[in-house]
Amino acid sequence: MALPGQLEYFPLRHLIGAGLGILLIVVLMLLPDSGDTTKEQTFVIDLPEPTESDVSPPLPELDWESTKVKSGDSLSVLFSRENLSAVDVIDIAAAVPRDVINLKVGQEVRWVRTADNRISQLEIILSPLARHAITREGDGTLAYELLERTADYIPRFATATIDNSLYYDGSQAGVPDQVLYQLAAIFGWDIDFALDIRKGDSFSLIFEEIQLDGEQIGYGDILIAQFNNRDRELAAVRYVDSEGNANYFTPEGTSMRKAFLRNPIDYFRISSRFNPNRRHPILNTIRAHRGTDYAAPTGTPIKAAGDGKVTFAGRNGGYGNVVVIQHGQRYQTKYAHMSKFGRGIRVGRYVKQGQIIGYVGTTGASTGPHLHYEFLVDGVHRDSLRVKLPKAESIKSSEKTAFLKESDKLTGWLSDFSASINSGDSFQ
Repeated sequence: MALPGQLEYFPLRHLIGAGLGILLIVVLMLLPDSGDTTKEQTFVIDLPEPTESDVSPPLPELDWESTKVKSGDSLSVLFSRENLSAVDVIDIAAAVPRDVINLKVGQEVRWVRTADNRISQLEIILSPLARHAITREGDGTLAYELLERTADYIPRFATATIDNSLYYDGSQAGVPDQVLYQLAAIFGWDIDFALDIRKGDSFSLIFEEIQLDGEQIGYGDILIAQFNNRDRELAAVRYVDSEGNANYFTPEGTSMRKAFLRNPIDYFRISSRFNPNRRHPILNTIRAHRGTDYAAPTGTPIKAAGDGKVTFAGRNGGYGNVVVIQHGQRYQTKYAHMSKFGRGIRVGRYVKQGQIIGYVGTTGASTGPHLHYEFLVDGVHRDSLRVKLPKAESIKSSEKTAFLKESDKLTGWLSDFSASINSGDSFQ
C-alpha cells in the first residue's frame, strides 16, 4: 500500500498536531518513575537585569551652611551678613511664633539656600534635643515645626570626702561642676559654704546623666543628696508635684527652701562682714557697715534673695547702681555697686527667688568689684549671715502620700549605691 500517497488527504495542521502528540508520549515514557503519583516541577525564569533607567536616582545631599549668633544679631542682621534674601526675613517672621526669632548669643543657626539665595530650609538650634525648623513648601509658603527628640536620663551615683573644698574634692571624685553648683544651691540655706565647711565633711548623691544615642550630652537634676557637715546629717529629695513644680524637701517632707537665700551670689569671698564699728576704707572714719560685702569678678550674676517686689532700681550716691526688693511686710534686701541691672529689672516688677537682678561691679564709692548686700527686718539692719531665716512652705498634705513613696524609693537607691561602693562594686 502507498501510505505516503494517502497522507495527502489529511490537512497539514492535523499532521503537525499528531506529530507533537507522539513526541510528548515518547518523552513521558523516557522520564524516570519516582513512584510518586504526583509530580511537581519548578521552572526558573531568568529576568533581565534592571537598567539604570529603571532605578530611581538617590536624593542629593542637602548643602547645609551654619553660623553662630553674635552679640547684636537679629535675624535680618544675620541674613545680611550671610548674603541671604531680606524678603525671607519678613516671610519667616509672619510664619513662626514671635519668640522663635529671638536669637541668643552663641546659638547655632543653619540653612540650605537656593541658587537665588532664598531659604529652602532653616533651623535655629535650641539644644541637642530641640530646634526650630522652617521649610519652604512646593507652593513657596513656609512651614514651621518645633522638632524635639527624647533623651535618656541615666541615674549616676557619686560620693566624696572634703579635704580642700567642695568644688575641688567633688571634681576629683568625678562630679561635674554643674552638679556641684546644684548641690551648693540645694543646701545653701543650711550650710554657709564659705564658712561652715570643715575637713572631713562628706556628701553622696544621685544625679541624672543625659544621653542621646548613647552619648553623654549633659547633666540633669540631682535626685537625692546627703551632706554630712560638722556632724550634722542633712538630706534633700527632689519631688515634682501634681502641678509640675519641682522642689527639694527633707525625706520627711520639710522644705529645704527658706524664704531667703543665705547668699545672693554663688562665686565669692567675703571681704567685709556686718560691723557697726567698722572704719570706712575710703572716708577713714568710723562708720557702721550695715551689710555684707562679697568680692567677686565684675559681671558675676547677683540673685534675688527671695520673692518680692522691686521698690528701687537706679543710681544712689556712694552705693552706685542699687536694687531694693521688698519681701512682704517685714523684710527688705538691698544690692549695691552693680555694674548693670538684670534684664527687665525696674520699679514695680515682681521677682522670684534666685532670679538674676544685676551683676557685680564697682560703681559708687567702691575700692574694687564687689556686691554690698543688706538685709533688713522691720526696717532694722541685720547680719544676713547670722539672722534666722524663715522657712518656705513644706509639702502639701494632698501630695504627702505620693511624696513619701518617692522619698522612700530614692532613699533606698542612695543606701544601695553607698553599700555597693563600700563593698567594692561599681555602678558606672
